[in-house]
Amino acid sequence: MRLYLAGPDVFDSDPMSVARRLKDACKARGFEGVFPLDSSLDLADMGKSCQAEAIYRANIELIQSCDGVVANMVPFRGASMDVGTAFEMGYAAALGLPVVGYGDLRTGTYLDRIMIHYRGQITRREGRWWDPDGLEIEDFGLMDNLMMCCGAEAITHGFDQALISMRYLMNARKERGVG
Repeated sequence: MRLYLAGPDVFDSDPMSVARRLKDACKARGFEGVFPLDSSLDLADMGKSCQAEAIYRANIELIQSCDGVVANMVPFRGASMDVGTAFEMGYAAALGLPVVGYGDLRTGTYLDRIMIHYRGQITRREGRWWDPDGLEIEDFGLMDNLMMCCGAEAITHGFDQALISMRYLMNARKERGVG
């Protein structure tokens, strides 16, 4: 069973080292890990917009070739997860693939991180939270935006737990004759 390994890990200073570690963990659990950089793209003679389109198409093809997605949902460049990872999770869910997210659940809820992001400059009125621009902040006690958390079939603390959850979900789907 092939798992697409979504997340901001592609931006690491040594993404291939991260890919090897994640793929080794997948292999130890009986999965084949597929990293977003696995496509052999020659981007050298392309303009930036063509590079972006090629990367997008390659990642879509990789997701379509997989049986599930395991997504790194750690906060990335802000209080919320990486938006590219969010897209990949949504795309996989729309395809009917099982999606399991993971992160450091000790970092608190989405609201907790928003409070830190705005350095406490949020207000509470009428039982709801508001940011400095007057926009409501969702407060469902989840680790990230409700669409991401509710779109994932499981969210775990760490990659290994995500693989355990994915195995459980895939076995349950198999027993029900789904996927």
